[in-house]
Amino acid sequence: MNETDKEILEVLQNNGRMTMKELGEKVHLTGPAASARVAKMEDQGIIEGYTIKVNQEKMGMPMHVFIDIFTGSPNHEPYLAFIDEEKEYVANNYKVSGESCYLLECRFPSSGALDEFLTALSRHVSYKVSIVI
Repeated sequence: MNETDKEILEVLQNNGRMTMKELGEKVHLTGPAASARVAKMEDQGIIEGYTIKVNQEKMGMPMHVFIDIFTGSPNHEPYLAFIDEEKEYVANNYKVSGESCYLLECRFPSSGALDEFLTALSRHVSYKVSIVI
């Protein structure tokens, strides 16, 4: 992987929908040359896929919250089952090292919905909440 490949990745991360001709112009290659490099990086697993970015506020989920999860026992199944039931609010559930066991990233439509979620969550684990401002 050289500097041009890194530049291609940076450009695609900002706009994965551009044509190969547009990409080539941005990185000073022809469209077919840019396309060949992208295909090679896809084949190597460097590029795993293409995504979209959704405006969560416009989707009715303006509250962005991170929750440090502290389990009281080695049996995490009740917590994991709860998270699976509440997946409409859960963006990511990371198993982490450090003080907490998991880092939960969530979106909520209101503080009331957050409060209901936390009340139910407290039946399974202890937690610490950080709201993104």
